[in-house]
Amino acid sequence: MVDQTLIKQGVDAYVRFFEALTPEMIGSLDTVVTEDVHFRDPFNNVHGRYEMRRVLEQMFKDIEAPRFVVTHRAIDGEVCFLRWQFTGRIRAMKKRDWQADGVTELRFNEHGLVSAHLDYWDAAEGFFEMIPILGGMIRFIRRRAAAR
Repeated sequence: MVDQTLIKQGVDAYVRFFEALTPEMIGSLDTVVTEDVHFRDPFNNVHGRYEMRRVLEQMFKDIEAPRFVVTHRAIDGEVCFLRWQFTGRIRAMKKRDWQADGVTELRFNEHGLVSAHLDYWDAAEGFFEMIPILGGMIRFIRRRAAAR
């Protein structure tokens, strides 16, 4: 059984890391995740600190002023769920404002470091609907599939 104090400290450190994340801080990812961390979101599924760093670096290239705000957390053993809101401006879409709400499942090792970061959020609503033709098709499909 993992020490719950270490888990709580790990959650606090991880939340602080993401809420204050800047391109310069990506190097300190080593202090909050394991070397073989598993990171997954709707666009990426990578293993290892180096690959997770690359995902974060790409985020800063694609998104201007990205910001995470964690609104809720729930810890159960060595698993934590974070509810969050992400905001930023998409550079490829003329810096169009973007907001996504989601949940992250975190898993911790015996030292209180994150060994898995698994994101759950609706990429269709949060991103793809903003793309001109694709967005219209997604909204049409949502309306057709909605309960009447």
